[in-house]
Amino acid sequence: MSDSTDSQELQTVNVVRRGGVATVELNRPTKLNAWDKQFGLDLLHAIETVGADDSVRAVVIRGAGRGFSAGADLTSMGSGDDHPSTPDGLPDVYKVLTQRYHPIISGIRNMPKPVVAAVHGPAAGIGCSLALACDLVVADPTAYFLLAFVNIGLVPDGGSSLFIPARIGFARAAQMAMLGERVNADQALQWGLINRVFADGTFDQEVDALMDGLAAGPTASYAGTKRQLNNWLYARMDEQLELEATIQQEMIGSADFTEGVLAFTSKRPPNFCGS
Repeated sequence: MSDSTDSQELQTVNVVRRGGVATVELNRPTKLNAWDKQFGLDLLHAIETVGADDSVRAVVIRGAGRGFSAGADLTSMGSGDDHPSTPDGLPDVYKVLTQRYHPIISGIRNMPKPVVAAVHGPAAGIGCSLALACDLVVADPTAYFLLAFVNIGLVPDGGSSLFIPARIGFARAAQMAMLGERVNADQALQWGLINRVFADGTFDQEVDALMDGLAAGPTASYAGTKRQLNNWLYARMDEQLELEATIQQEMIGSADFTEGVLAFTSKRPPNFCGS
């Protein structure tokens, strides 16, 4: 199969095929690949497309520009159809998560082929969740991983409350979720949060070599391994995603979330009241 690009219908994600490898490139570089409605729709389409294509034997997700993904685009929250509202006028994040974003995460976990996250720069918020939903995570030395939700009075979502403790245990998962501190590439590797850090200047070459090896490997074996790991570690994934969405909707109604967003947009420290 020759190199090809699928860009029809997609505005914020690129899909490039090279042999048996499909690259899903997050492509909102001016927004650090932050998630809005169009991004979510495009990414879901891309994941479904490469997952259904039997000629694709391995998938890599990576970001255009300065980073992997900065998480949710707070500037779009509450803006019309991009974030639907509940009857009491709050952003309906439950609907956005369950209908728009959870199918992306489930699609990666259930895809019968290896999916690799190749991370440089920030993987924050749901961008961190996306990376850690993948089977393997490799990083450039500039990469860092951040559960930024707590910094605006929210809770982890996108599966991160499941994937992170499964990778690194309760203590470190609680540290990431409650303290909201950056975990740099070397620390992430030491903790077991990610699989490899490639030397400075070799990232693209090393990612290509890894993906070529996976694409030439036993695809059915990889799929069987994913089924085993999913059954042992993520059998309650749908239940946990539902819980995340329910609690996140509760947090959206809090005074601390309102303060968190105001502080973020004003570029000042938040003054949380605890409610």
